[in-house]
Parts: sequence; structure tokens; C-alpha cells
Amino acid sequence: MTVDGAPVGPPGFVPQKEIVYNRMLPYADRLDAEATELLADIKANLSRAVALRELWPGVAFWCRKLFSFLKLYGRRFSKEDHILFIKLLYELVTLPDLEPYMMQSYARLLIQLLKKKELLSRDDLQLPWRPLYDLYERVVYSKTEHLGLIWFPNRDVDKHTLTHFLSLLVCSSVDHILKALIKSCRLYFPTSSTREMLDEWRPLLCVFDMVMQKAISNMELFLPTIMPVEEHGQGFQLWFEELMNLWVSVQNQPSWEGHLVNLFARLANDNIGYVDWTPYTPTIFTRILRSLNLPVGVSQMVAPRYLTNSYDIGHLVLWITALLGGPGNPAQKELTYLFNSIASFYHPSNHGRWQSRLMRLLQRLPASVVRRVHRERHAIPCWITLVPESQRLTDDDLREFTQSLIGAALLAMFSKTGSTDAAYALQNLALLTPELTIPPVLEKTYAAMETLTEPHTLTATLSCMIGMARSLVSSNNNYPEGRAHVVPLLMGSLPGVDPNDFSKCMITFQFIATFTTLVPLVDCSSAPSRHSDLTEIEKDLCFASAEFEDFVLQFLDRCFALIDSSTLEQTRDETETDTQTQLESLVELGLSSTVSTILTQCSTEIYKVALQKVYNFATSNIFETCVSGRMVADMCRAAAKCHPVESLRLFVPHCCSVISHITNNEELQNEEELDKELLWNLQLLSEVTRVDGEQLLKYRGDLERILRVCVRLHCKRAYTLACNLLEHTLRSLSLIYPTEYRSTSGGFDTDLPIRDWGRDGDVAALGVCWHVPSKEEESFVFQLLSSLLQPELQRIKDHVSGDQPMSREELLQSLAIVQHCLLGAGTMLRPLDGPHVSDLVPSMVNLGEIKLHIGVEYDDSQENYRESICQTMRLLLHHILEHSEDDTKSLFVIIKIISDLMFFRGTHKKEFDARWKSFTLVKKSMENRLYGKKQHIRALLIDRVLLQHEMRKLVVEGSEYKVVHQEMLCDLLLLSTSTYSQVRSRAQSVLMMALGTYSFSYRDLIPRILQLLSPQNTTVSQQQFKGALYCLLGMHSGICLASMRDWDCVGEVWPALVRCGLSPSMSLEKPSICLLLDDITDRVHRQHDTIGIYFTVGNTATETQQYRWPGLKPCYQYQKKYEKLVNDLLDCLEDRDLPWKFEHMATDLLSLLLRDDHPLPSDAVLYFTQSLIHDSISIRKVAISAVAGILKQLKRPRKKIAVKPSEISGVEDMEGVCVGDREANRWLQYDSKNLPMCQEQWEGQQFGEKIIFEYFSDPEFIDQLIEFLSLEERKGKDSFNPRRFCLFKGLFRNYGDMFLPLLWPHLEQLAGDPHESSQRCVCEITAGLIRGSKLWSFSKVDKLWQLLCPLIRTALTNITVETYTDWGTCIATACEGRDPRKLHWLLELLMESPLSGEGGSFRDASLLYVLQGGLTQQQWRVSELLHRLLAYLEPKLTQVYKNVRERIGSVLTYIFMIDVALPHTQPTSSPHVAEFVTRVLERLKPLTSEPEIHNHVHEENTRETDERTQAVKLLKTVLKWLMASAGRTFTTPVQQQLQLLPLLFKIAPVEIDESYDEMKQDARTCLSLMSQGLLYPEHIPLVLAALEEMSVSRSWHARYSVLTYLQIMVFYNLFTLLNAPAEVVRIQTLVMQLLLDEQLEVRDMAGTTLSGLLQCQFFPLDSSLQTQLQTLSQTRLPKARGELASTDLVRRHAGVLGLSACILSSPYDVPQWMPQILMDLSDHLNDPQPIEMTVKKTLSEFRRTHHDNWQEHRQCFTDDQLLVLTDLLVSPCYYA
Repeated sequence: MTVDGAPVGPPGFVPQKEIVYNRMLPYADRLDAEATELLADIKANLSRAVALRELWPGVAFWCRKLFSFLKLYGRRFSKEDHILFIKLLYELVTLPDLEPYMMQSYARLLIQLLKKKELLSRDDLQLPWRPLYDLYERVVYSKTEHLGLIWFPNRDVDKHTLTHFLSLLVCSSVDHILKALIKSCRLYFPTSSTREMLDEWRPLLCVFDMVMQKAISNMELFLPTIMPVEEHGQGFQLWFEELMNLWVSVQNQPSWEGHLVNLFARLANDNIGYVDWTPYTPTIFTRILRSLNLPVGVSQMVAPRYLTNSYDIGHLVLWITALLGGPGNPAQKELTYLFNSIASFYHPSNHGRWQSRLMRLLQRLPASVVRRVHRERHAIPCWITLVPESQRLTDDDLREFTQSLIGAALLAMFSKTGSTDAAYALQNLALLTPELTIPPVLEKTYAAMETLTEPHTLTATLSCMIGMARSLVSSNNNYPEGRAHVVPLLMGSLPGVDPNDFSKCMITFQFIATFTTLVPLVDCSSAPSRHSDLTEIEKDLCFASAEFEDFVLQFLDRCFALIDSSTLEQTRDETETDTQTQLESLVELGLSSTVSTILTQCSTEIYKVALQKVYNFATSNIFETCVSGRMVADMCRAAAKCHPVESLRLFVPHCCSVISHITNNEELQNEEELDKELLWNLQLLSEVTRVDGEQLLKYRGDLERILRVCVRLHCKRAYTLACNLLEHTLRSLSLIYPTEYRSTSGGFDTDLPIRDWGRDGDVAALGVCWHVPSKEEESFVFQLLSSLLQPELQRIKDHVSGDQPMSREELLQSLAIVQHCLLGAGTMLRPLDGPHVSDLVPSMVNLGEIKLHIGVEYDDSQENYRESICQTMRLLLHHILEHSEDDTKSLFVIIKIISDLMFFRGTHKKEFDARWKSFTLVKKSMENRLYGKKQHIRALLIDRVLLQHEMRKLVVEGSEYKVVHQEMLCDLLLLSTSTYSQVRSRAQSVLMMALGTYSFSYRDLIPRILQLLSPQNTTVSQQQFKGALYCLLGMHSGICLASMRDWDCVGEVWPALVRCGLSPSMSLEKPSICLLLDDITDRVHRQHDTIGIYFTVGNTATETQQYRWPGLKPCYQYQKKYEKLVNDLLDCLEDRDLPWKFEHMATDLLSLLLRDDHPLPSDAVLYFTQSLIHDSISIRKVAISAVAGILKQLKRPRKKIAVKPSEISGVEDMEGVCVGDREANRWLQYDSKNLPMCQEQWEGQQFGEKIIFEYFSDPEFIDQLIEFLSLEERKGKDSFNPRRFCLFKGLFRNYGDMFLPLLWPHLEQLAGDPHESSQRCVCEITAGLIRGSKLWSFSKVDKLWQLLCPLIRTALTNITVETYTDWGTCIATACEGRDPRKLHWLLELLMESPLSGEGGSFRDASLLYVLQGGLTQQQWRVSELLHRLLAYLEPKLTQVYKNVRERIGSVLTYIFMIDVALPHTQPTSSPHVAEFVTRVLERLKPLTSEPEIHNHVHEENTRETDERTQAVKLLKTVLKWLMASAGRTFTTPVQQQLQLLPLLFKIAPVEIDESYDEMKQDARTCLSLMSQGLLYPEHIPLVLAALEEMSVSRSWHARYSVLTYLQIMVFYNLFTLLNAPAEVVRIQTLVMQLLLDEQLEVRDMAGTTLSGLLQCQFFPLDSSLQTQLQTLSQTRLPKARGELASTDLVRRHAGVLGLSACILSSPYDVPQWMPQILMDLSDHLNDPQPIEMTVKKTLSEFRRTHHDNWQEHRQCFTDDQLLVLTDLLVSPCYYA
């Protein structure tokens, strides 16, 4: 039957967007009523549940149903409903006290509803942004999460979703889901939202603070960029200039810069043509090039932060795509330069960590341009603003774009990482401009088909051709001659079917299958005589199509050869197994699907010839049934499927006669091993019957007769094959499936099939032919069941009752028949039915299910076989468990049968998932993204319709839990806790699937499992105990019963888990049980998220509904359940007999129960406080975190008062954006003349919880606690522990200085003890003290510091290598977020004299480190201290010790950090770099006069005071500072660095050598880092002036370093420089000048630099440059050999070097100027050295790089030139 759907529905109903495939199902007419009914149900019940405020189970259940609805019918509801659903869910997601997991599931559903943005415009829907922002803030920047007061679902991704199909959505952490939700919603934020957001986040924009990251990432997430044109003034125009200037002025990629780039990319993409990017293009491309982190030059050091904070490629690609087009297309020029400069990195011989980023860029850019062209030319217009005409991409733009990328793509084809990226890029380029993309790839493909030595080129080129297949074959594009290549390509690929090379074989199969899917294999050679309207190309195609028959037959011959070489005897020794290897099964799959595709696409004539050939091959040989037999049988099945009538007429009678002939013999029945011929024919028959069931009816007698005999044969191989035959026959008869997959509907009998090449399937008129079981087929099915299944069930019953016992083998045979009948006829057997299990879950909403129609009408007159199989299996199961529990094989089969009884209705979930996956893969490789609109090939569309049908069959999840199911689950539980581990694990996986399927069944099962664990139950065996624990643990991806989000379950399971430690069958001696318990605890920890106690639904949500129900109060029952659970766990802990492991488990579980919305019961507080001094370290650790959390719960809320800085200072802020120190904030800064020294605004304090108070006032408790805290845990691995810090901070915050008197003696004693662990303990307590005393009264704080200052002094005198980082952390933590004026004691103490030199160099460096920790937290507020510190350090810069120098360098970076140059900056009050550098240069005077500086000072502390020595020491420190600041500061002070450049050039060594002293190494590093700096246009002349000055220096080292500096500088600032033509000329002159240097090394380097600049196309290789070089190279050398005039030689060498540079600048291709230059070079082979050397090196390099594609390259030379070249490149014979 053929189905073409037409939409039906209630009159006047316009669905938003349906799933079109539903209309093509054979039962489409029933779906509308079904969908309408389901939708009405969902609406009614959802609104009722919300009105009753029953979030669980009501709202949760019906939201899940809505999700199913979207999957089955798409958005098949009206616009009003759509908006209502969205508003309701938006209300639910943003409820304040919602438990995190529910919030996550509502968010997922909301994302689905908002997915198609064209369906709802901004006028239809507006969503407020504030509630979403509050939610995001609460979750992502949660203040209590780190204290364990709230747990969010799976921060580490772990799939545990209640329903199966939820896991189809990518499970990921809350943060991801929230971000995705915000992305979907921001489209609908109101117009005023942009201004509100900017007001909210602008105050956070402080470049030096972590909070900047938060502000910018919020902007990236929330700011809306899609708006109608008239609203742009209230949208991005408010922030664009400001943020763009900020971006341009910041360097060194701080971590937030990536977010900014993403925001710009999104803005550009959403508003093509409305934002003017031209002034910024050079900057954008320079930064893109920098962010690729490519290595340049010889000795480049990469500043470490470039590696981590590089931009996201996906957004870069979007940005580049959006910039293209428009008048003059300026961005395309930059893009061409970009790809020219990085093209050589794509060559396969180059490899590095940068490669994956380059590949991603290449892969995604064409795809993104295709998306843009689709949007401009083919998309259905909707409310979103269109791209203006003037900005759209023209065909010329696309050609230019392809030309700029194609070179890189062709190189990347052969990359070491595989050809997939390049193939994807080429596929999209071929869609845009086939005439430019396809020919070069075709050329490479033909070349690869001819070569035998390089199989990898063949696989690479074929995989690229596969992607381009549709563009090559289709007739409506700009490359009509492409179709002429189809036949030659197919013929050329045949040798690839090669038994010796599996990968080549697979790619060839894929290639042939792809092309034959697109092309009907019909011989049209007679067409030109019948049709007069053919074009020339079409005529050629018609004649070429005569070769199709040859192609098919040759392909089959190749396949037969492949099969012959892979028979079992050939590929295995006798000893090995009979099963297939993985490779063989892959080839089998490839083979059968390719044969199937080819035969489907054949015309009837070719098909008949091919069928005969396959038939002869299959019947004239006898194959073994394992490897080759399967392949042949698969081929026969593929052949039979295409035209069942012809094929069955050949195969079935033949096989049946052979089988009947052999089985007529009576003795055969009982033989163990049977004839090969019989087995082979059974196998063949079982595969051939997998065809259209209608055709099988003709052979029903034969089939039934053979089945009756063969399923009872004694031989296992034989009856297994017979069972397969049975299953396949039943499936063919009973399933619904399409019967043909040709590329055009209705067959190939049209007169001109060549016009159908590459034709798209038409969704509206697919014409699917369905097989729907007829009455006869149905009766045949039941006839087979009654004659085969019925007797087996009877046999099994007799066996159980003991009337006729069977052996185990016989029983297995019976079970096999039952199983295969069930698998074959599963669709026709009605599902199990019966009464429900009542009272599982209390709900005031109907939780009923909807039955989906799947095209089968169940016949009530027939026996219900599912029911009878079910009863028989249960009888047998109990019989086996009682009498022969070791018969595991039978138990395995029974478990499979039980699972199929419950779930199987014609499709297995696993198979469906695999097919869905392969469908998406094929769709991806074949789809045409340019036109969109589901223009897939017809076979793919039919497949999608079938998948839709199967998906409906699988939607049994959430099925109602009936008594039948309950019985089966209890049986599974029995099996899950039986003796044998294999049986247990198989039963457990089925059990877990069932629990995930039947709603709320876990509530029925958990008590039954817990019974086995209870200590009262003394009869339990260890196996049962282990089985029960495994059931609680659950499968890796399924649900975990130990962590259900249900108070009743958690309340039973957790205490039971702890109590099972007292069970008699529990023994900690068994390692397996210990591991299992660890896994359970671990899984609970990973999956636990806070379960809600208070649910409140706002009134707005209930008003969104059409129905009003009287509101009910939120329920408080959960609170009681929560407290009961806590108390139960505490009761368990009081039991003295509890083994230690369970005590740990209980403590862990208890710590998960801390919440921020409900205080922990006081008994638990008592327990945790006591546990602080527990003997076990792991319990102590848990207790420390827990008590810190409890103290947070007990924290008194403080009143906060909003302050406006300008009111206090009396200075008004300026209008507009201003950056830098503001007058209005001056009063916040640290000012030593004005510090709070008396009782000012310090407020009094109150008292808190008794329990903690009592314990901490007990001296013994404190002694014990401190002793434990100062123990060493893992030697050398410990560090400052933030958890302990939180504990003490909480104590001092909540209780003031009550406990100080007790703690103080301990602190003093620890501070004096230099041991690592004691010092660490002091650090943790001190930091807690300082932060906890934030709100103490002045007198208390003053007293505290009187005590603390001497203590910290003592501790710092005892500082050691192990502890200095801990002290740094301590001070930094103490100063974090505090007002510096209130910490003046600490800051003054640290400033006293860090570099006293008393404790040696180590102590000096450590003290500076600790001070730096404190000051960096304070940023701009302590400019006075920074000035004082700088003044203190400046005289001490001439340090002798390396570690002190390094630390000073780092500190200087921080001192100048605030000296930034952002747009609109006020002069900052902190120290300025410029003044500092001037003072330093003054002191370096003695060095600036010397030509080269060597390090005369050795590292001993001689008191030399002469200026020169001091200057060298100073220089060393300055170098450390330059190195430290290169990667950290936000803006590089270029002018100041330039003043130091000459010095660096003098020191830096030329060659790389580790043995150089520190100063030379540092100078070199500094140069490398400085040359990578980002330059602004105004700086370029200054840098070049400095370089020009150095290039005439007396030292050749300096001149050499100028070149290395120049290489890196040009590459890292390419586009900025290209936009300043005058500077390009200066650079060219500079390089040419150094090419004529008298020092050989400098000339060489200049040559290399020149070649690099030419390769980046930095300046063109025009005729003037060529002539200049050629003139130089022809400088006459004086005849007399004796006195070589050196200047002439230098000039001649310079010319030769320049010509070499030209050749080396195109390493992988041959431009038209190259042959001539090569000839010129060859004239210099006999010149004096060093010229000869240069020429030889160049030629060998040319040979190396051009060797791979020499066949192509040689076309560019004339014959004479080739002769000369061959002479040059082939080394002369040794004997000549």
C-alpha cells in the first residue's frame, strides 16, 4: 500500500510545526485524533497539578508526557497553547525554592519548546530577564554550595535520568543546562532589558578583578542581539563602542576576553549589514591569527597564558563569516592573507599541538558560510530581520572565498589526523562552488586510483569524494560536466575491493554505495535515437551508461573473490574459535549493504543477470556457516529484498528440495553433527526469507513442513539455524515496513533515468510502499505458532510437573523455539494486561497512560500467547531454582524471554538507537545544507519514516505498573539474588530496565530488596546479600535505587544500608563486598542532589492556567520525613557493634543532609562537633566540612545598607564612561594618615548555638582538636586546607573572641614550631581569625592584633621551603574582599622590611611572596602602599640572589599592573612605568655605551661597588621584571620597553645553548616574549625606528637578533602592519639592507626572514623585487682567484640568497615564476663558497618539499628545464 499524507485536524486548527513523517505512516489517519486527545489530557492534568500545587508527582509526570508528545508529534498545538506552555514552564523554572533536579528537568523541556525560534516572534512572547538571572546567580555563583549546604545534580556528568528517552538529551551539568536555557530565552527579553543589564553589570567591570570575568560572561549570555532594526538604539548600540574599545585596548588575552569575542561574533552574525566592522577588521584578523598559537621563527617561547585562553573556534568562524560580503568585500582580502600565511601549517609533514585548532577552523568555516548563504537565499522568511541586499554574498564573493581556502583544504586531505576535517570542508565548498572545488580533488582521486604504493592517498581522496558526491552528480549546478566522471570513478574504484586491505575495502564499499544510491543503474544508450532534445553532455551520459551492466557484474566477481579468500579454513587455524572477528563482521556489513544498494538501483534487465550470477555462486558451492557462509547468505538476502518475486522463485524451491531430500532419512533426527550441505541450505533459506511477507505465502506449505522437521533436529547448529528461519519468516509476515528504497518512486521505467541522477526525495510525495500484514498472513502466523510454539509450551509444563522430564539439552532446545517465536511474532501478540498495583504513590492528579496505536489490530479470537509463555516461564523458573539451580544456560534464556515479554513489540531499544545513530551519520554526510528544507535522498527519508514508526513502538516508558509486571519483577529479584554471579548480573540489568520503565515501580520493589539486607533476617546467604546490594547500586547508566529523589525511599534505603553492617551475612573480609559498598557510597555522593522540602508555587503560575482550583497550602510532611531520616542515621551510629566502614558511610550520608533552607537537627550538630576529634581521619575530614556548614546555617543575618560613594566623599562622578581612579572613591583608599584607631563604626555582637559553644569552651576538646589538626597526613602532599579555614572563620564570626583565650597558647606553641604541619595549622586558624573578625567591635579587634602581630612575626621568622606557599595563601585569603583600612595592622606589619637580608635569600623571597599575596587582593585600593613598596625596592634592585630577583620581578609586575591604558582612562594614582624606566635607564648608563655586554659579575657576594657591576646586577633584575610582566599585564608599555631594547639586543646570544648563563637566557626569552606583543598602529614607527637603529650596530649578534625579532613581530601583527603600507616598505628595505651584511650568519638569517615574509605574502614577489635580486646575483666576481673582493662576493651571495628565499617561500606548489628562478640558481652551482653551499641547500630543500606531488609539479616545467633539473636533483653517479 502506498501512503502520501495530507494534514487533517479539527477545523480552524493551525499546528505550529508537526513532524511531517507522521503523515506517511500506514495508519496516519488515526494519529490526529490520538494527538488531540493526548494534548487535551496533558493540558487538563498539567493545569490541575499546578493549581493543586502538586509538583511531585503531578507536574513532573505530565511534563514528562509533554516531552513525549514533542517527540512523537512535534509542536502539534496552536500558537496560544505554545505560548501558554512556555509561560507556565518559565514560572516553574524560576520558582525560588525549587529542588535543583526539578529545575533542571523543567529547563530541558523549556529549551525544547523554545527551540524553533521562527515560530514565535517577539510580539507573541516576552519573558522577563530578571527571574532567570536571579536563578542563574543562585546556582552558578552559589554561596553555600562549597560548604555542602546545597547539592546540584551531576556537576560531573553522570547519566541517571528516570526515563529512557530523557537520556537522549545530552545529560550535562546544571550550569550547561541553565546556559542553554538563557540562550533560548534571550530572544524574548523586552526591549528595555539591555539598558537594565548594563546598569546591573557595568559597576563590575574592573580589569584587575575576578569579578570582571563574571560581568563579561553574564553579558555574553544575557545581552539580546536579535532585534528589529528600529530597536537597535535600545539594543547593542548602547554597549558596542564601549566594549569594542575595551577589547582593542587590552592585551595578553585575559580569561574574560574569550567571552567578549563570543559576544561580538554573535552580534555580527545576528546583525549582518547593520554594524560597521571595517575600522576593526585588521585588529580582528590580527587577534585571530595570534589566538591560533602558531610557532614562528627558530626559538620562539610561547607565553603560557596564550595556550589556555585562546578563542573558541566556533565563534571565530561565525564572526569571520558575518564580516564577509558587502561593497568591495574588504574582509575577504584579510581572510585570503590569513590563509596564505597559515597554509603551510596544513601540510601533512607539519604537526603540533596547534594542529587541532587549525583543522577545526578549516572544517567549520565553509559550513558556516553555507549556513549564511542558505539564510540569505533559501530560508523561509520569518520575523527575524533579513540581511540587506547590499550585504548579501554574491557568486563572485563565494568564488573568492573558495579560492582562499581550497589550497589549505587540499593539503589537509592527507593530514596525519585523518581526512575527515578536510572532507567536511570540501563537501561544503563543493556546495558553494562546485566548478572550483571538484576538479582538483578529482585529479588527485584518479592519480590515487592508479598508484599501488600509497593506499592512504586512496582512502583519503575517496572519503573526500564521498562528501562531494551529491554536488558532482546533480544536474542543476554550475558544474554540469561533473556527471561525466561518475562511470569512470565507479569503474576505477573496483580494485579497491581487496581482501588484503580491510580499510581500503571499507572505504571502497562506502564510496560505491554512496554513488549508486544517487544514480539509477539503467542502460540508456538507446535513448539518443528516441529523444531529440538532449544536450551534448546528456548524450555522452547516455552512451556511458552502457557500462553499468559491466560494472555490476565485475563488482560481484570482486565480492566473490573477497568471500573465497575469507572462508574459515583460510583465515584460521584449527584451534581458534568459530566466531567472526570484528573486522570480518564490519566487512560483512559493508558488503551486504553495498550489494543491497546496487541491486536496489538496478534496472530490471541488469538485476536479472546479477541475480542469476549470485544464485549460481550460492548454490554451486557449499560454504561453512560461520564466516563466508554468512557473507554469501547476506548477499542473497540483499538480492532477494529488491525483487522478491523473481528471487524467491529461484531460491526457495532449490533449498527446500535439498533440505527435504537430506532430512527424509530417519536416523538423521538424532545425530549430533550434520551434513555441511544441510546446514548451508538452512542458512541460505533463513536469510532469503527476510523479504516482503506477501510473497512468502506462496511457499507456506514448504516452509511449514521444513520448519516442523528442522526445529526438532538433534544437532545444535541445525536447530539454531531452523529457529532463525522461523523467526525471520514470522517477522516478514507480521511487521510493518517499507518494501522498497529506490531513489525515485515508482521504479526506473521512465524513458530518461539520467535526468533523475542525484534527485532529491520529495517529502510531500514520497510514495512509500508499506508492507502491512494481511488477513492471510496473520492466520499463517498463528498457524505456525499453534503448530510449533504450543507443543513446546506443553512439553515444558510436562517437564515441570514431572510427567515427562527432559535433559538439559532438550530443555534448551525447547526454550530456543519459544524465544524465537516470541521474537518473530512479538508485534502481533497483545501486551500483558491485568489489574494495576494500587496505592504506589499518593497523587491528586490522574497519572494514567495513553495507548499509542502502532498499526496492529489484536485479534481476540486467537489465543493470547504472550500470557501463556509468561505463565509457563514462571513455572519453569521456580522449578529450576528449586531443583537444578546450576543450569545457568537455561536461566540465561529465561531472563531474555522475560525481558522480551515485557518490552518487545517488534523492535529492541539497542537496535533502534544504533539505527538512529547511523541514520544521522548518513544524513550528515549526504545532506545539502545550502537548500535545506529536508532535501534528502528518498531512501533516507523512507528510513526516517520507518524510524518514526519504530519510535512509537518503543514508547512504552512510563507504562502502568500492573500485577503481572509485579510478579515478573519479583521473579527477576529472585534471580538477581541467586547463587551464580552471571545469572545475577543479567537479571539485574533487566530489572533495572524495568524499574526505569514502569512508573513508580521502585516504590514497590525497594522494601523487598531491603528485607534481604535487614539484620533480623538470619537466613540470607552471602550471594543474596551481594545481589541485593547490586540491585541498590543499579546499572552504570540506569537509575540508582540508593539515590532516588524521593523522601520515602531515601528514608528507608540509607538507614538500611548502614544497618546491613550488622547483618550476619555481612563480612568485611570479602574484598568484593567492601568494594561494592564503596561503589554505592561513591555513587550516592556523585548522584545526590538536594531534595526539596518546601515547594511553593507562585500565584502567577496558577493563574496562567485556564482552570482555577482552590489553592492548597505548601506541604510540611517532607520536613518531618527529613528530620526522621537524620535521626534514623544517628540511631544507627549509636550502635556500638557497627563496623567502622558503616560508621564512615553513615557519617558521609549524614553530611549530605545539610541544607540551607532548614537547620540541621541539634543531635546531628552534637554528633558532628564530637566527630571533630574522632579517631578516624576520614570522619574528622567530613566533620570539619560539616561544622563549617552548620556555622554558616547559624550565621546571624546582617542588615546591609546601600551606600553611594559620591555622597560620602562629596564628589560627584563624571558623566559617561570613565576608567581609572575616581575622586568619588578616594575615601576607600588606604591612607596611613587616616586609619581607624579607635571605637568607630564597630558594632556589638550576640551569642549563638549552645552545643558548639560548650564543646569549644572545653580545654580538653581544644587540645585534642589542635593535636589532630597539626598532624601530617601525606608527607609533602599537604597544603592549606580551605575547609578548615571555613570552620574557624565560622567560629570566630558567630562567637566573637570567646574561644581565643583557650586557643591562644596552642597557637603560640605551633607558631614557634618550624614543622610543616604545625605551620600549616597556624595558617589555617590565623586566616580564619582575620576573616572571622570582620564585624567585631574595635576594642576586640585591637586586642586581637596586639596578640596576632608578634605571632605572625614569629611564624614568618620560622618560614621554610615547605610552608612559604601556605603563608602566602593564608595572607591572601585573609585580605580577600576586605577593606584595607581595617587590616592596617597586618599590612603595616608586612611592609616593615621584607628585604632585611637577615634570614638569607630564601626568607627575603618568601616575605615578598607573602606581602604580594596580601597586596594583590587589594588591587587599586592600596596605591599608597605600592608607592612605598616601590620606593623601598628601587635601591635594592641590584640583588645578587636569583630567587630574590625573580620574586622582585613578579612584585614589580603587580606594582605597575594598575597603570593601564584603557579608553577614557583618568591618570591612575598608583606608580607609573614610564617614570620607573627613566630612573632605571639612568642607572644602566655604564652599559649602554658598550658594543656587547658579557656577564662579568659572578654570583659571589663581593662588595664591588663600581658602577658597571651594579648596572649588570640591576639589569638582571629588570630582565626578570620584563619576563614576569610579558604575559600578565593588560597593556604593554611599548615606549618604555623600546628604550630597553638596544640593551637586550646586545646581550641576547644567537645560537641556542643551555650552558649560557642566566642573563643571556633571560635576555633571549624577553626578546621572544616582547616580539609577540600586540602592536597598535601608533607604535609601529617607534619599533621600526628602534630596529633600524640596531641594524647598523657594530655587534653582528645584535643585527642577527633584529631579524629574529622582526619575523615574530610581523607574523603576530600581520594585519595591523598590512594596513600601514609605508611601514611595509620600511620593513622590506630593512631586510634587503641586512641581506647585504658583511657577516655570513646575518645574511643567511635575512634570507630566511625574506622567505617567511614572502610566504605570508607580506609584500608581493613582483618583477621589481625579482630584477633587484637577479641583478645582485649577477655581480661580476674579479677573475683573479687570489684576491676575491669581499664586497662583490657579498653582493653576489645576497642575490643568490634572495633567489633561494623566493623558491623556499612556496614550499608546496610551483608558481609560474619559479622554473626560471631555479634555472638562474643552477648557474651558481660552481661559484665559490658560501654561494655553492646555499644553492645546494636550496635545491635539496626544493626536492624534499616537492617530492610528494612531483607528477603534478613537473607539468609546470618545459622539457629543457626538466633535463637541467633532473641533472641537478639526482646525485651524480659515484663511479662516473
